[in-house]
Amino acid sequence: MGQYDDCKQLIVQTAQLLVGKGYLMATGGNLSLRVPGKNAFAITPSNYDYMKMTPEDVCILAIDRQVIEGRLAPSVEAGMHAAVYQARGDVNAIVHTHQVYTSALALVKASIPALFDEQVRFLGRSVEIIPYAPSGTSFLANTIAKHVRNHHNAYMLQNHGALVLGHDMERAVHNVEVLEKCAVAYLLALTTERKVTRIPLAVREIAFAKLRKDQKRIEAGEYKPASE
Repeated sequence: MGQYDDCKQLIVQTAQLLVGKGYLMATGGNLSLRVPGKNAFAITPSNYDYMKMTPEDVCILAIDRQVIEGRLAPSVEAGMHAAVYQARGDVNAIVHTHQVYTSALALVKASIPALFDEQVRFLGRSVEIIPYAPSGTSFLANTIAKHVRNHHNAYMLQNHGALVLGHDMERAVHNVEVLEKCAVAYLLALTTERKVTRIPLAVREIAFAKLRKDQKRIEAGEYKPASE
């Protein structure tokens, strides 16, 4: 077995799981995983059917995006993924989707406030809109690098989709699902034209403090989830 086989296998399994759940469609979106112990990451190839993908199709890139392994071209969003890994030492997995309800909010530039305890505990104080930049450009990568320093784990990309982070791939997938739940609930609440309530500020800050505690432990290499 090659040294990157486990990472490649997990990328394929997760991509196909997300297709089954309806979060990835056709060839849209991409996902990556930081390679443990190396300054490198595994990422899905560009414009490739997830249900036909095999571990051999997954690309391994150095953090400067130089190709280490891979017979296919890496995702055009590789720069965006590299920028996040460089900015956030607590992030080891990234999922970028075009999931429908989150994308709808991104189209109308409606950031999601602190609606639920679970949302803040795993995603951050809010889900913000990252201003539009063309896909695959250094402008997009640089814009994202600036925004993710607020230590949130989910963002909406204007006229594009969602960017979700996790300390591992399982948590990244979990965060994708939490994000879509919040997006659906918020959209439905907005249609009533009634005031949308938020959780109390004190509760929000307690939940976010737990998230930040976990992130610091991850960066220090001593992660143990805080009690929920």
